[in-house]
Amino acid sequence: MLIVRVFSYIKRRSYRFFLVKQNKNRLFLGNNVYWRSRFSVIVEDQGQLKIGNDCLFNFDCSITCLGKITIGNSSIFGEGVKIYDHNHKFNRKNKTISEQGMAIGEVNIGNNCWIGSNVIILKGADIGDNCVIGAGAIISGKIPDNTLVRTKNNYETETIQFKD
Repeated sequence: MLIVRVFSYIKRRSYRFFLVKQNKNRLFLGNNVYWRSRFSVIVEDQGQLKIGNDCLFNFDCSITCLGKITIGNSSIFGEGVKIYDHNHKFNRKNKTISEQGMAIGEVNIGNNCWIGSNVIILKGADIGDNCVIGAGAIISGKIPDNTLVRTKNNYETETIQFKD
């Protein structure tokens, strides 16, 4: 019991946390990759994470990789950026969300990008070279090269169509 408490304390207080499961060919870091406090990376068994040269991750960034995430050279990430190449399945009426597994995809971030604070990058995101993603954006699709993305504070809702 004491070991569990100590481990929990260490995890909560950890400044850098890397969890790469099993295979050594899952995490590739380029030269001059820097991160500030509370940066976390999780690469699961089948995941592959590649981070290019000269990248900077600010405070509280996290990357969770079950499939494939590729980050080009010279990209910078503001505080609180989250990157996920997966999401929960949720359309089976007779199963809880936690029982339905994950939908796994890819994330690609080009060279020389600036990802603003608190941006969330989801599976299917394909951000081209020389892009700026404004603070608070949620990205899940293709962003062409040389594009500035700004958020507008609106949202839409849709009824979930359950399957039996």
